[in-house]
Amino acid sequence: MIKLAFPDHPFKIKEEGGKELIWDEFRRKWLVITPEEWVRQNILQYMVQVKKYPSALIALERELLIGEVKKRFDIVVYNNQHQPWLMVECKAMHVPVNEKVLQQIIQYNMALPVTYMMVTNGNNTFCCKNESGGVEWLMELPEF
Repeated sequence: MIKLAFPDHPFKIKEEGGKELIWDEFRRKWLVITPEEWVRQNILQYMVQVKKYPSALIALERELLIGEVKKRFDIVVYNNQHQPWLMVECKAMHVPVNEKVLQQIIQYNMALPVTYMMVTNGNNTFCCKNESGGVEWLMELPEF
């Protein structure tokens, strides 16, 4: 398991229509702050500020097709050749990172193959590298 220390970030937050919203710098729009969205925004800041992943190579909540079913991944980081490199599945902090969550990202990886897969609820984070014939569990996020 990887322990992440989220960096400080001056998130823009406002209330509108009885809902709390957060400004998503990546999608350039206001979003309702759900528990999962809070984790996603903090993971994004960790990736950009701490790991120095280029924000221009990060895609959020894009559709992918698994068989006949449309799904949406949370985060994909592309490499410099614009190939999918790291896929992240975010869950709310109260949602356990268990086998069901791992199966979800494995299914997404079948539709959009990546070198690295990560699942996190902000408290517990697991990341692995796809190796021929299996996976290698990592103790920290890969360097870009």
